[in-house]
Amino acid sequence: MSYLLDTNVVSELRKASRCDPGVASWHRSLAPGSVYLSVLVVGELRRGVESVRRRDSAAGAALDAWLGRLVEDYGERLLPVGRAVADTWGRLNVPDPLPAVDGLLAATALTHDLTLVTRNLVHVQRTGARCFNPFTS
Repeated sequence: MSYLLDTNVVSELRKASRCDPGVASWHRSLAPGSVYLSVLVVGELRRGVESVRRRDSAAGAALDAWLGRLVEDYGERLLPVGRAVADTWGRLNVPDPLPAVDGLLAATALTHDLTLVTRNLVHVQRTGARCFNPFTS
């Protein structure tokens, strides 16, 4: 099985030794190369980096370096929002709209046959995407 990580999971994993034990245990159990990121997660992480940078330039620079390594590490496992994802997302939003990023992540998971790993199950459960919350494991 392969997985698509939501921003809340990536942020938790960054905590290293302070990471939620369920998240850390689940992540350690994965096969190499079985985890993917969406460019949307990179965008949300970038927003966080820039927000921190405004308050603390050194902390912002450290986060920026971490984000650069993360993007490099994921390489071809960094998924775009292309036409197939956009079409799926459009279908998922009728008749009831989803939060944009959560809906696009669910559409990405469905399009690429991935399990969406998120703490925000309430936002995506109705999409039909396979979901997993490692915070409760």
